[in-house]
Amino acid sequence: MAVSAYAALLSLSHVLENVQLPARRSRLHLDTQQLQSLQEKVEFLWDFLELHSQKRSQEMEDLGRQISIVADEAEDVIDLHVVYQLGEGSRDHKSDPMAALSSFCQDIDRVVEKIDSITEGLMKMEEEWGNVLEQKPVPSLLPSSSTPLVSGKNTMVGFDEYLVQIMDELTRDDSDLLILPIVGMGGIGKTTLARNVFGHLSIAEYFDIRNWFTASQEYSVKEILLGLLNIKIDHERGETVGELGQRLYQNLFGRRYLIVLDDVWSTKVWDDLKALFPNNRNGSRVLLTTRLFDVARSLGSHDHYLKINFLDEDKSWNLLCEKVFAQEGCPYPELEEIGKSIAKGCNGLPLAIVVIGGLLAKSNMTQEYWEFVVKNLTSFSNSEDDEHCSRVLSLSYNHLPIHLKPCFLYWRVFPEDHQTISSDLIKSWLAEGFLKPIKGKTLEEAAEEYLKELIDRNLIIVIDQGLGIRPGLAMHDLLRDLCLREYQKEHFILIPRVQHVTVIDNRIEECFICCNGFTLGSIDLPEVNVASQSTSLASLLVCETCKNMYSGLTRLRVVRVKYCHSTNFEILHPTRLRWLKISNVFEMEFTTSSTVLSLLWNLQCLKTEILKVLPYEIWDMPQLKHITCLRLTLPDPVAAQDCTILENFQTLTNVRGFRCTDEVIKKIPNIKKLNISYYKVDVEWSYYCLYNLARLRKLEWLELIAQDLLVDHIAFPSSLRQLILSNCRIPWEHMTIIGSLPNLKELYVFQYAFEGPEWNPVEGEFPRLEELMIVNSNLVWWRAENIHFPNLKLLQLYSMHNLQEIPLSIGDIDTLEKIVLRGGNKSAKDSAKQIAEEQHNNGNESLQVYVDWDKVIVS
Repeated sequence: MAVSAYAALLSLSHVLENVQLPARRSRLHLDTQQLQSLQEKVEFLWDFLELHSQKRSQEMEDLGRQISIVADEAEDVIDLHVVYQLGEGSRDHKSDPMAALSSFCQDIDRVVEKIDSITEGLMKMEEEWGNVLEQKPVPSLLPSSSTPLVSGKNTMVGFDEYLVQIMDELTRDDSDLLILPIVGMGGIGKTTLARNVFGHLSIAEYFDIRNWFTASQEYSVKEILLGLLNIKIDHERGETVGELGQRLYQNLFGRRYLIVLDDVWSTKVWDDLKALFPNNRNGSRVLLTTRLFDVARSLGSHDHYLKINFLDEDKSWNLLCEKVFAQEGCPYPELEEIGKSIAKGCNGLPLAIVVIGGLLAKSNMTQEYWEFVVKNLTSFSNSEDDEHCSRVLSLSYNHLPIHLKPCFLYWRVFPEDHQTISSDLIKSWLAEGFLKPIKGKTLEEAAEEYLKELIDRNLIIVIDQGLGIRPGLAMHDLLRDLCLREYQKEHFILIPRVQHVTVIDNRIEECFICCNGFTLGSIDLPEVNVASQSTSLASLLVCETCKNMYSGLTRLRVVRVKYCHSTNFEILHPTRLRWLKISNVFEMEFTTSSTVLSLLWNLQCLKTEILKVLPYEIWDMPQLKHITCLRLTLPDPVAAQDCTILENFQTLTNVRGFRCTDEVIKKIPNIKKLNISYYKVDVEWSYYCLYNLARLRKLEWLELIAQDLLVDHIAFPSSLRQLILSNCRIPWEHMTIIGSLPNLKELYVFQYAFEGPEWNPVEGEFPRLEELMIVNSNLVWWRAENIHFPNLKLLQLYSMHNLQEIPLSIGDIDTLEKIVLRGGNKSAKDSAKQIAEEQHNNGNESLQVYVDWDKVIVS
């Protein structure tokens, strides 16, 4: 329970900071001194848990449970009074401010009494521990300054022969469609091996199409088809399984393809899909991984499959060295014998080795600690393989620093085989309040350190998706099983602070917490008042998974939000919500006159497709970090001397007619990402004050869609790293205003963002540009040389029908990795092929050139 208690204390601390912000104090009746005192007590408790996180006793478990309960109670008390004062209380003319303050203080006093009682118990326990600790020192788990970084790659130590064998099987001279299963126990390295094959350069060159999907035990054919077609669930168009299957068949027909089906548990998966994979008689292949020999034997072509065996002692030791020291061999002679015993204790299972390697790499390189690890591993020696691996992984989890354990356990909320991206995971951690402030760093920077730490310990896997695509994050099945067990044991996350809602045909048809697999049909939503609790809410609107995951749902306080369109519908939002995502699969437009957003007073992230006009109240929500909407209209803030400054605000996307006035600049000085558009502008460009963009000195990402933009009315901040422009029709000679940006790394020019027949780049501009994409332009002559883009890695030119040629000297850029030309006339395509030939003849084997959908192969 220490982890749950620690997470609850951190969350409460963030709530206490929020309620004491100047913007809050001006609207609420509260005793600041009392809340500051509570904050100090909370910080004492979390410091205590950090200091003693490795100590285990029943008494500690009991006190941890009490801490978790009282921290949640304190947060609930604060939420109750804040919501009342912001909502019903503020509209009740009969309400007495002093009575509200007195009630608030009395409830906080009761919480403080409980915390004081728990603190007294902890102090007595610490005295008892002190006597024991004097006799028996505990090995240090803190990383030493000399600890080497763990290798970030998917290590293939001990698997080279498998890699060569599979690649030979996939590319051998057999024209029929063949299925090759890889079989072995969980954690043996099947997926890592398949990923290294999938991403190998020779495989990428041999196959026209490569697609990957993780099937898992619970699967749906539609999800597999969407995955193989690279269609995100959020963007699917409501096609039937039959229609998707036909699209997949057409995509694969006549082309040499490699399909990887990872983690197959039943032959039924292939039975459901085999008709969709045409036998083109050109060497197409299906590679699958499974733990089940029956599946491998049944599906392998000609009864052939590849069995992955355990590593021998030498390979186990080599893999451990790679993960601990990022090199061959052990640089500490005194640790070598112990280290080999540790490697042997992992029983040749790669997952156990890399996880234990991550643990050792982050600890002090002392004999005492390594002996402590090998002693624990030896105690598992009589276990069965699955149990042995489970206990090895538990050892790594148990000795995680306590500040990382909540972040690891959060993976429980994701379904099996889920992939996410780092930004979404970090937003979720922030929403749950798991992150402890680090002096001199933002919470986002702290979260990035936490994530790197979990990756270095091999508890979260980084999946490379290819050039230009953000890497995915995943967790191995066995580690997720461990996560599920520890989550249940900890009673982790009593009440969710993240909500996903999907609106279908003006109805909410899924669980209003996670929106997964739950149908309400025509059931009427219950009446729930803003400041009340509903015991019937969980039983009616929440799926079984969420009921089991969140033990505090029966105490959920919600805001009832009514939306109007052709019919009425309503959504329930918990008042302790911090991240709200509302999707509308039919993209109908909704507006709301509601001002209830202010009652979601802890809200950090709003992502919605149905709200088109935001209420003014968003300017008075100091915790807001991200707003992502669809074709959003933003209200102008009212100029005021004592206005709230949204110091935490970072993201604002899809805003129509954005006015970058002085008031807006003052409100969001630290914004990093901005997406704005202007259609049918019928006022002077000066009205939008786009020259003020240059004053947003933290802005890193900007997307601007503007019809016929007058360049004299815009300026860009020097902090920009990524810029996307569309429809602006700026003459190419004005490209210098972008070329002079010192930090720009990615530039995307869409739909006549720049126009004219000729572009003459200037030497010294674009000093750090790595990616350049131009789509649908009337450019004819591009007078570029290699000196103009000294750090370019990726060049993409789409629908450039007038372009005569790609300048040949572009191929001489030392950093250039890839050129993609799609569409365009014959002379431009010939120039791309000529670049490939010249670079090949000059010994440059790394540059890849694609014309239309085919890679240029130079013989």
